[in-house]
Amino acid sequence: MTRAVVLGGGFAGVLAAAVLARHADDVIVIENDHYPADLRARRGLPQSRHSHVLVAGGARALQELLPGTLEALFARGAHRRRLPGDALILAAAGWFRRLDTEAYLISCSRGLLDQVVRQRALGAVSTWPGTQALGLVGDASRVTGVSVRREGAPSEIIEADLVVDATGRRSKAPRWLAEIGVAEIEEVTVSSGLAYSTRVYQAPPDLAGETPAIMIHPRPVSGRPGQGATLFPIEDDRWIVTLTGTRGGEPPVDELGFADFARSLRDPIVAELMAAATPLGGIRPYRDTSNRRRFFERVRLPAGFVAIGDAVVAVNPVHSHGMSVAALSTLRLDKELTRRGLGPSAFPGLQAAMTAEADVSWRMAVAQDRGPAGREATAFEREIVTRRTRALLSSPQLAAEFFGAQTLTRAAKDGPAVVRALTGEPDPLLTTEEAVRQHPALYAWWNSATRVRAGGAPSRR
Repeated sequence: MTRAVVLGGGFAGVLAAAVLARHADDVIVIENDHYPADLRARRGLPQSRHSHVLVAGGARALQELLPGTLEALFARGAHRRRLPGDALILAAAGWFRRLDTEAYLISCSRGLLDQVVRQRALGAVSTWPGTQALGLVGDASRVTGVSVRREGAPSEIIEADLVVDATGRRSKAPRWLAEIGVAEIEEVTVSSGLAYSTRVYQAPPDLAGETPAIMIHPRPVSGRPGQGATLFPIEDDRWIVTLTGTRGGEPPVDELGFADFARSLRDPIVAELMAAATPLGGIRPYRDTSNRRRFFERVRLPAGFVAIGDAVVAVNPVHSHGMSVAALSTLRLDKELTRRGLGPSAFPGLQAAMTAEADVSWRMAVAQDRGPAGREATAFEREIVTRRTRALLSSPQLAAEFFGAQTLTRAAKDGPAVVRALTGEPDPLLTTEEAVRQHPALYAWWNSATRVRAGGAPSRR
C-alpha cells in the first residue's frame, strides 16, 4: 500500500492532497491548526482577513483539479470580474478603458474559498488537525516518513512513500533536510518595502452586487512612497478594501488615519465608497510582504520529498498570485505523477517541475518590486516607456498581453501591437468622470454623490 503525507492543510496542501488521492492508497494531511466550522478567519493563516483573488490561470487550474468548484463559489456569492472590462483601474499613466480580454479574477473571502475547496477536496483524505510536524525521517537519498506530535500525545512516525511540504512561507523543510544530510537549500529574499491594511465593509444597497473591481495603482514619484488601494466585491454584498504603501507611507490602522489615507490617494473614489458603506470589524495590518524563493531544485533532493506552493516561491501578496500558483503547481504535480508514478523514477526532476510553475510569477514580482536598477534611463528609453504605458490603457491587443501575463494565462511578449503603440498616437486620457461612466451603476451613485458634494468639496470633473 502506498501512502503520501502532506505537511500543511492550507490551500496548497488541500489541493495537493486531492491530487495525491488519485495516485496513493492512503493520504494524510498534517495541520497544526484547526479548521473553523464557519467562515471565520483561521488562526494559523495570518493573511486570512485580507484580500484574496484567484486570477484566470489559477481559476482554470482549480476547475480542472476539482470540476464544479467555480460554480460552487459563484453559488455562494463569489464574483467574477473581467480585466479590465469589469474593473475601474487607475494605472500610473491614467484610467484604463473597458476592454474585452480573456483575463479575469475571482474574488471572495478567504474563508469561503477554503471551505468550498476543502469540502470538495478532502473526501478521500485523512486530516490530522492539531498535529505538529517535527521533522523528516530518512536520509539524504530517501525520505521514508515524517515525525509528528498530536495534541497531548507523544511524538510518532508516519511512514510514507511521498512527503509533500506545503507549509508555506514559514517552511522548516530546509532545516529538516539538513538534519538528514541534504545540502544547504539556497534562499533568496527580495524586499518589496510594502505594507498594507484591510477592512471589510457592507456595500450600500444601491451598489450591492454591482461594484466593479477597483484598483488605484501607486504612481512612482522620486523620493516619495508609493501608495494605492484595491476594492473587491465579496460574498454577502460586502467589499474588502486594502490600502497599500511603501516605506514611509504605510497605511494606518486607526479609524481616522485609514480614512484620511484613502482620501489622500491620487483619486478619492475608494475613500468615497468607504464613507458610503458600513464598516464590519476592525482594520487589519499586514507587513510580511517580501518575495522569497527557496531553490530546492538546485540540490540533490532525496526521493520521497517535494515542496510546493509558498514553501518554494512566495511573492509579495499584492501581486495576487499565491493561490493561483498553488493551483497551477498541483495541477502539474498531478500530470507528473500520472506520467511517472510514485516509484523511485518519479523524483528526479519532480521538484524542478514544481518550481517551473512558480517561476513566471517570481520573475514578474521581483522585476516590479526591485524597481529600476543600474544606469539612469535615456530620454529615448523614457519616451518608449511612456508611449507603451499610455497605449496600454486603450489598446485591446496590448491589454490582452498585459493582463494575460498578470493573470498567468499567457507569456508577455512584444509583437505588432507594440510596434503600432510605439509609432501611433495614443488615445486621449480619460477623465475620472469618463472612466466611472463606463460602469453605469457606479456612475449613477458617483454622479449623485458629486451633486451632494457640490456645495463643499470641489468636483473632479
